[in-house]
Amino acid sequence: MTEFIYKLFIKDKDNISLAAVRARYGVVSGVVGIVSNLILFFIKIISGILSSSISIMADGINNLSDALSSVITIVGFKLSGKKPDEEHPFGHGRAEYVSALFVSVIIGVMGYELFKSSAIKIFSPEDIKYGMFTMISLVVAVFIKLWLYFFLKHTGKKISSQTILASSKDALSDCVSTLAVLLGIGVFKVFGINIDGYVGVGVSGFILYTGYITLKESLSPLLGIAPTKEMVTEIREIVLNSPGIVGMHDLVIHNYGPSRFMLSLHAEVRADRDVLNLHEEIDTLERRLNDTLGCESVIHMDPVETENEEVNHLRLVVTDIIEEIDSTLSVHDLRITKRKGYVNLIFDVLVPYEFKMSTEELDKIIKSKVKEYNSEYRVVAEYDNSYV
Repeated sequence: MTEFIYKLFIKDKDNISLAAVRARYGVVSGVVGIVSNLILFFIKIISGILSSSISIMADGINNLSDALSSVITIVGFKLSGKKPDEEHPFGHGRAEYVSALFVSVIIGVMGYELFKSSAIKIFSPEDIKYGMFTMISLVVAVFIKLWLYFFLKHTGKKISSQTILASSKDALSDCVSTLAVLLGIGVFKVFGINIDGYVGVGVSGFILYTGYITLKESLSPLLGIAPTKEMVTEIREIVLNSPGIVGMHDLVIHNYGPSRFMLSLHAEVRADRDVLNLHEEIDTLERRLNDTLGCESVIHMDPVETENEEVNHLRLVVTDIIEEIDSTLSVHDLRITKRKGYVNLIFDVLVPYEFKMSTEELDKIIKSKVKEYNSEYRVVAEYDNSYV
């Protein structure tokens, strides 16, 4: 069914690297969400009115909010698919994250309002009448929402959309909510105990929790999150498999939406190579990254001496000193400059965020240990944090 919908409404459905194709996936998923949730809204509202059940009506209003969320999803994908312009040279891809943020806010507001209504029903319960229509409609609703969950989850993973994945989680929470309503009906039928208000509170609490999780996941890409390990590994493989590259560091990735990002990195190259040939190889590498990952890249060349025995030996010495302090530290870009009476030992140290020691303390320890090894060496170190 899912693939049939893709094939029916999306041309070039397998070419998801194209922003236009990706936007169509978003629009189709939004339309499917609107239609499904409006059907469920009308079914549950009618059932709620006929049975005087606040929990069923709460569940129905939640479906209405989901339909509105789907409208926002469509708007978000339409905006994110716009081409870059003078005011937004990096495109509009982050509009999708903003739409996910709106979805989470709507979920939270609806959850709060339903919580208040349900709490009132606990202290002022009304007589409820559950008929066959109510039971059948709720069972059908569970199956519709379960299908919608799998549809949205598949689509969200296919195009790496945080917005659609958030909607899929909301659909799953709706399944749980409706099952809770059915449980309340079962308790009333078997024991004659009216727990409608309590079920409504439970349903609204679950909706509020879903809104919180969705909000948290929506804010992260807007604030700026680290790239996935899979992306970093793929970039590293492409770079290190390029001729002339002997190492890389200082990788930085800027996300401007699911379909657009930019990266910069330092590529270590042999210092004895011809600079014009190296420049051509770097240009080729930038094009390869663009063709493979669809990203813009800027690569800085760092010449390293690979045939200098003194430098190679000092690289091992400094690496041992750094790892002795903490195994999570690493060193790169080591070189020396000789002056009258002393030698500058220049290198960068990569410091993880969880490292507790201050930069000043770390620098003092490194200089002390290098001086113990050889007092002629003066440490000139830069301390960097990793962005991946």
